[in-house]
Amino acid sequence: MKLFEPYTFIKSGLTSVNRIVLAPMTNLQSNDDGTLGDDEYIWLTRRAKEGFGIIITCAAHVSKDGQGWRGELGIFDDVHLDGLAKLAKGIREQQSLAIVQLFHGGARSPEDVTGLQPWSASAHEMKVGSKMIDVRKGTKDDIHHIIQAFVDAADRAYRAGFNGVELHGAHGYLLHQFMSTVTNIRSDEWGGNFENRTRLVRTILKSIKEKIPTGFIVGVRLSPEDKYTFQGIDFDESLELARILSEEGADYIHISPWDALKRPDKYANVDKALITYFRESVGNHTPIFVAGEIWTGQDANKALDLRADMVALGRAAIGIPNWPSLVKSADKPIPKPPFTTEQLQNADLGEKFIEYMKKWKGFVEV
Repeated sequence: MKLFEPYTFIKSGLTSVNRIVLAPMTNLQSNDDGTLGDDEYIWLTRRAKEGFGIIITCAAHVSKDGQGWRGELGIFDDVHLDGLAKLAKGIREQQSLAIVQLFHGGARSPEDVTGLQPWSASAHEMKVGSKMIDVRKGTKDDIHHIIQAFVDAADRAYRAGFNGVELHGAHGYLLHQFMSTVTNIRSDEWGGNFENRTRLVRTILKSIKEKIPTGFIVGVRLSPEDKYTFQGIDFDESLELARILSEEGADYIHISPWDALKRPDKYANVDKALITYFRESVGNHTPIFVAGEIWTGQDANKALDLRADMVALGRAAIGIPNWPSLVKSADKPIPKPPFTTEQLQNADLGEKFIEYMKKWKGFVEV
């Protein structure tokens, strides 16, 4: 079965034992200062032990002003190094590749978490609950500072023993905000046309590649089109960006369309899956990860048939830590939500993570 075949990354030379990835997911299990929490360590290393070939951590903020929520893993200071090194070692000891997702929340970094007014590509108001939040326009100093913060965070991940990092350019966070025509209406070199709106993520990728030795993976996660309140992303621009990132050194492109097998909204009447468009755009020299609604082995293999290289599991991996072995056995059914609290405890979710999952409609029995 192709799902269980090894995959070697062309640019770094590193090999995953299979095509199964733990998707990066918010879990609220780290400490208030961003240091690694015990529950987060247990949750991630359990999935490595159970056979996920690649473990991507939750979003880890690269600067204090980029923190998106409490209980988030930090990577903005050397105080985080001991925990990061422990985590990298724990994952790699199980023969999985260890990748940290690097993140800045931008407009979605609440002042009551960071103590600072959130900033983004352009000034705007953003509704959070019943309140309207004023988001300030990032200065050029802010932009240069955050480029360096991403580079420093990648270096920290390298020194901690991780195999790579993933730049979080999806789901409405800072890098996505710069790409969007809705949240980026700047008129300088960091906004306006496509080249300028994508300059931030491309500059960060290039700067990390120049800093870290060959053999260290640097991937990029992208939202391929508009979804929910995350607007201003054109599908054809996403294809072009993926092609450019591939040519400029990205070790993989991670597409997050919420449904791995869907057609793009822009071309819904064309009988071609979204992921196939990306394969045609980037060619065969850069691997493509895809996430979204992958529950069964059949789902995963269909995504691979559509020319993805790796499948990233989110909700299925939360409730089913032994998903790889269940799929490999073929004769065992894959459980579906709702999961009981006891099931999630047995799956090594901590109390805070379980409480968070109770907010997801239909995921936890109440």
